[in-house]
Amino acid sequence: MPIAARADDHLDGSYSWMRLAVSVLIATIGNVGMWAVIVVLPAVQAEFAVDRGDASIPYTFTMVGFAAGNLLMGRYVDRLGIALPIAVAAAANGIGFIIAGFSGSLWLFALAQGALIGFGTAINFGPLMADISHWFARRRGLAVATAASGNYLAGAIWPPLMQPFLDGYGWRATYIGIGIFVIAAILPLSLLLRRRRPREETQSAAGGATALKAVDLSPRALQALLLVAGFGCCMAMAMPQVHIVAYCVDLGYGVARGAEMLSIMLAGGIVSRLASGWIADRIGGVKTLLIGSVLQGLSLVFYIPFDGLASLYIVSLIFGLSQGGIVPCYAIIVREYMPAREAGQRTGIVIMATIVGMAVGGWMSGWIYDLTGSYQAAFLNGIAWNVVNVAAMLLVLARTGRPRAKLAAA
Repeated sequence: MPIAARADDHLDGSYSWMRLAVSVLIATIGNVGMWAVIVVLPAVQAEFAVDRGDASIPYTFTMVGFAAGNLLMGRYVDRLGIALPIAVAAAANGIGFIIAGFSGSLWLFALAQGALIGFGTAINFGPLMADISHWFARRRGLAVATAASGNYLAGAIWPPLMQPFLDGYGWRATYIGIGIFVIAAILPLSLLLRRRRPREETQSAAGGATALKAVDLSPRALQALLLVAGFGCCMAMAMPQVHIVAYCVDLGYGVARGAEMLSIMLAGGIVSRLASGWIADRIGGVKTLLIGSVLQGLSLVFYIPFDGLASLYIVSLIFGLSQGGIVPCYAIIVREYMPAREAGQRTGIVIMATIVGMAVGGWMSGWIYDLTGSYQAAFLNGIAWNVVNVAAMLLVLARTGRPRAKLAAA
């Protein structure tokens, strides 16, 4: 049962920061499933004697489960708080790793990745961002972005941490060990998040920072624009993130150089998320998202003429510094424009759209490459979808101002 809020609870207080630290730790551990499946892909391919396309199916299933989890779990977080869903998701995540470790076929491995690992991982992203937003007012943007950084921290920490175990014990034993660790680590950490969140009216009394922004859009129309924007930005984002390694191989630089560029993107993404959160606390989520999206579009343009090794490292860093803060801004925007009681559900819906955008964008970029024999058209496709994102958010910004009721009466 959730622990009742204490009389000394207040937004941006010491408990809020402690809760944020625990949330980041949970996210760093709980997001292992998104990266572990990539690390073991070559070993799984060899074990089950399948081609690269079939070996990629578990990753696709993982992303489908991740998208569904963000959509469905957000609603339960709004009703139950975050502690119980995190505990249940950690159990599902851990059991999924254990089942995958014992799997006798690629399809059982893929089902474990999607139905258990992907779905269980989802609680550590959108719903966790929505939860932490309830505990901050003046530093809400920074807090949400910091919680979102746990996903990238997992990507930076887990692959090198797994490698010695893969070399010494194989992928199956490594997966089983990760499953046991996830359950053992996250279940006790979830108990630290049992305190009931502050009431919405208490938050409103804390100051104007928590008042909803007036906008000449219905909640449904605003949600639709956020869905379009989220899908568009991640269609654009997917081209470099999913294909940078293959792009480097095509250019003759090799897999290792492409992997280094991906690491640079993730490192830049962490910096971008923290910086975007800081900026959002000062100018708002919509303007901050627009800055990141415009810079992301420019960095995609830079990929087309600059394909030298040194320039690709620089452009990849610029891309990471541009795009990392975009997705957390959606959770910030939801809290700025929509009621707190709907934060988990509405954030989950938008995050689902971004994940679908990543999945479709990754596939479409490869499909365009197959048609044209080059990634140039794929970069142009990403730029076009980035324009869709900017247009949707400009419309939200243009409609921000007087509430709809006043406009109707005018």
